[in-house]
Amino acid sequence: MNLNETQKFQFGLGSDDYIKNIITTVYAALEEKGYNPVNQMVGYILSGDPTYITSHNNARALIRKVERDELLEVLVKNYVGK
Repeated sequence: MNLNETQKFQFGLGSDDYIKNIITTVYAALEEKGYNPVNQMVGYILSGDPTYITSHNNARALIRKVERDELLEVLVKNYVGK
C-alpha cells in the first residue's frame, strides 16, 4: 500500500434503489408513529443505536439490513443529485 496516494473507499454491494426503498419505508413508519423521521434517522446513523428506529412495520429490522455508511452514501448522492 502506497501511503502517498489517495485510497478509494468502496461500500458493499447494496444497490441504490434497494437502499432508497428502505429509507422511504422506514421514513413512513416513523412518520406513522408520530416521530420526526429526519431526527430519528440521523440519530440512528450517527450512533448505530437501532432503538432510534421504530419496530412498526418491521422498520428496525429493515434498516439494519444496510450498513450505516451505505445509507449515508445514498443520502449524500441523492442530495447532490448524482
